[in-house]
Amino acid sequence: MSAYPIALDGARVDAVIVGGGSVAERKAKALLESGARVRIVASSPSAGVKELAGERCAIDARAFVPSDLSPNGAPGRTTLVIAATDRADVNARVVDAARALGLLVNVADDPGAGTFLTLATHRAGDLVVAVTAGGVPGVAARVRDAIGSRFDARYAAAVSALAGLRRRLLDNGSRDEWRKASASLVGETFCETVERGTFAQELAAWH
Repeated sequence: MSAYPIALDGARVDAVIVGGGSVAERKAKALLESGARVRIVASSPSAGVKELAGERCAIDARAFVPSDLSPNGAPGRTTLVIAATDRADVNARVVDAARALGLLVNVADDPGAGTFLTLATHRAGDLVVAVTAGGVPGVAARVRDAIGSRFDARYAAAVSALAGLRRRLLDNGSRDEWRKASASLVGETFCETVERGTFAQELAAWH
C-alpha cells in the first residue's frame, strides 16, 4: 500500500466513531484535540468514552445503523468515519455505509479495509509530525517517539515565533521581506540554532 499523507483542518472536521471501547476513546481524544466535532455510536460505551461527552462530542448509546453516517454538518466540513468495534461484521457494515456515501473511513484493527489510515502523531505546539509504517502501528509509534524526543518545546517556541513573524509581515504587505526572513531563518542551520538556543536572537533581528 502506498500512503498519501494529508493534514486536515480539525476545526472543519465532523467525525463519526462506531465503537465504545479503549480504541474508540483514543481516536476520539485525538480528534477532539485537533478541534473536530465527534459523534460516538456504541451499544455499551465505556466509562472513559462517556466522560468525553460535551459540546463537541455527542454519544449515542445504541447499535449502529447506516443512517448514522448521513452527512449533516455545515458546508465546508469533512466527515470522517472510524469503525472501532470488536466485531468484524459491524465494522464491515460501517465501511459499506461510508463507501456508499463517498465518505473517508478507517477500520481501527484492519487498516487495509478502509480508505485512510490514522498516523502516529507527535505534537510540539503547532509542529506536528505524523508517521505511518505500512499498517504496523508499533513501528510507527516507535519512530514517532524517537522523533518526538528531539523535536520538543524548543521547536514549538520557534515555530510559534516564526508563524507570528510571517503573519505580521504578510499582513503589512511585506511579502518580499517574509521571503528574505524565511530564507535566512529557516536555512540549513535552523535545527542547530533552535537546539543551541540562539534562534530567538536571530529572529529578533527581523522585528
